[in-house]
Amino acid sequence: MNAKKAAADKAVELIQDGMTVGLGTGSTAYWAIHRIAERMKEEGLQLQAVSSSKNSEQLANQLGIPIIPFSAVETIDITIDGADEVDGESSLIKGGGGALLREKIIASNSKEFVVIVDESKLVETLGKFPLPIEIVPFAAELTIRRLEQLGCRPVVRMADESTFITDNGNWIVDCHFDEIKRPGELGERIKTIPGVVEHGLFVQMASTIVVGHLDGTTTVR
Repeated sequence: MNAKKAAADKAVELIQDGMTVGLGTGSTAYWAIHRIAERMKEEGLQLQAVSSSKNSEQLANQLGIPIIPFSAVETIDITIDGADEVDGESSLIKGGGGALLREKIIASNSKEFVVIVDESKLVETLGKFPLPIEIVPFAAELTIRRLEQLGCRPVVRMADESTFITDNGNWIVDCHFDEIKRPGELGERIKTIPGVVEHGLFVQMASTIVVGHLDGTTTVR
C-alpha cells in the first residue's frame, strides 16, 4: 500500500459538499487531487478549488475539478498539502516542490490546513531536509551571503543544468542547516533579509496532520 496515498485518502474524507478547497503541490498532494476528483464523481460533490501551482492546476483541470480565480474566493474552507518534514510540535519544512510561497499564502487563508505525509517525514528536529528559501534573482549573491551568515550552507536549486525558476519567476536556495531547533525564531530572522520573498518553515500553521503508514493505516494528530 502506498503510504502517501493512504494519508491523502484519509484527509480527503474531511471535504464536504459546497466547500472551496486549496490544492497543494507535490507527490502527496497529487494523490489528494486524484481522490477529490473521484469523490466528486462518486458522490456528486459540488466543489471549487484554488491551486498552489501551475502543475496542480493542470492536474485539477484534467480531472474535472473546477479551478476558480482568487478574485472569486471569499474564504478557503480547507487546504490539503504535503510536507518535507514534520516535527513533534507540528512545525513543517515545505518547498521541496518549489511552490512554498503560493502554498503559504493559500494555507494562511484557509479555515483548516491539513498536512498529509508518509511516516518517513516525521522527525524530532527539523533541518535534515534542506530549508527552501525563495529569493528574487536581483543581486542574488548578496542575499545568499546573508543567508550563509545564519549558519547554513546555501545551494541554488538547479533544474536541467539551469537555475530552477518558481512559478513567480524567483529562485530557490536550499539551505542546509542540519538542525533547526527554534524554527519560529529562524523564520523571523530569514524574513528580515532584503531579497528573501518567503521561506519554507510553516510554524504552528497546520490544524491537522495525517500520517500514512506502509501497511495502509493512518494516524491523525
